[in-house]
Amino acid sequence: MSQQQQKKKKKNTGVPDRWLDYCPVGSRIPGTRFIPFKVPLKAALNRQLPASQSFDLWDLLDSVRRQNQELGLIIDLTFTSRYYSVSDIPQHCAYIKIPTEGHRVPNNGVILSFKRAVRHFLRENPDDNRLIGVHCTHGLNRTGYLICRYLIDVDGLDATAALELFNSSRGHRIERKNYIRDLQHAAKRSNNGIDEPERNPIMGLAVGK
Repeated sequence: MSQQQQKKKKKNTGVPDRWLDYCPVGSRIPGTRFIPFKVPLKAALNRQLPASQSFDLWDLLDSVRRQNQELGLIIDLTFTSRYYSVSDIPQHCAYIKIPTEGHRVPNNGVILSFKRAVRHFLRENPDDNRLIGVHCTHGLNRTGYLICRYLIDVDGLDATAALELFNSSRGHRIERKNYIRDLQHAAKRSNNGIDEPERNPIMGLAVGK
């Protein structure tokens, strides 16, 4: 196997590139039900890491509870299914996957799907205060873009306020300039169809760690 093939295999089977550079979980974004985090990993991937650096879905729930919060929905924006599966998700947590390519500004279809998922959860859970957890690979660029897009388009925040809220809550700043430019300068995306059903979330299957 060539060195290039080995690198490709490692990329497709190992811990995500630069994943260790980011703290696992941010804090609840003030005035919202959002909490951002990096992708939790299934057991086979966590075994490649020292115990102190591993991060799975149960670690995620523990981290959220330490903030005196409860997670109700996970929105997974990764463009792969290799990091974890429904069988790894705690059974009291709802889950929706919205595959979103990295590097490019999410298209209008992805943006609308995200808005619909959020709107549906908030309508179904108006009073319980459970959080909507959002992650991509690092819980930063795609995650930050779509949360900020929601805050701008739906909640009416200006871009500077939305970006600052996200960056301070995540503990890392959105890095991709094209995402930042779009949030700051592009037109708001339409909310037409936001109340139409997108897909029903599925419930996790894991009973305990």
